[in-house]
Amino acid sequence: MTVSPATTDLSDAHDAIAAHVDPIFFDYGGRLAFHGPITTLKLFEDNALVRTAVEGPGNGQVLVVDGGGSTRCALFGGNLAKLAADNGWAGVVIFGCVRDRDELEAEQVGVKAIGHHPRKSVKQGIGETDIAVTFGGVRFAPGAWLYADRDGIIVAPNKLD
Repeated sequence: MTVSPATTDLSDAHDAIAAHVDPIFFDYGGRLAFHGPITTLKLFEDNALVRTAVEGPGNGQVLVVDGGGSTRCALFGGNLAKLAADNGWAGVVIFGCVRDRDELEAEQVGVKAIGHHPRKSVKQGIGETDIAVTFGGVRFAPGAWLYADRDGIIVAPNKLD
């Protein structure tokens, strides 16, 4: 497992190019610090594409899910966290909710979300993949780099030293 650099240090060193995500996210996964290149999903109250993504090889990427900020259901839970950890995803950032909090904490994958909810989502497979999405005051583009820890999330156009 690669050690993730502190977001505070990266922010200080790269303030001119690092985008700072609004502090609206909470930690849910077993890894509190993670980083990697971004891949994206845009969907609403439907997590079928999330499952499809984490079933595939993560290769150290961070899955960024624009769930429209919905707090009416969860888009990510324990079963998906296990898949993400087993398939090499560094982390998942969800502009939406998660569930199965104890199971999320048990998996070695970073998970950040805006809240938690016991209700499952629908599974229709409706949404978009690998497009730029914007939430938390930041644009998340596929291939950009995301760095996350307990202090927050920053996004940079490329890998930071």
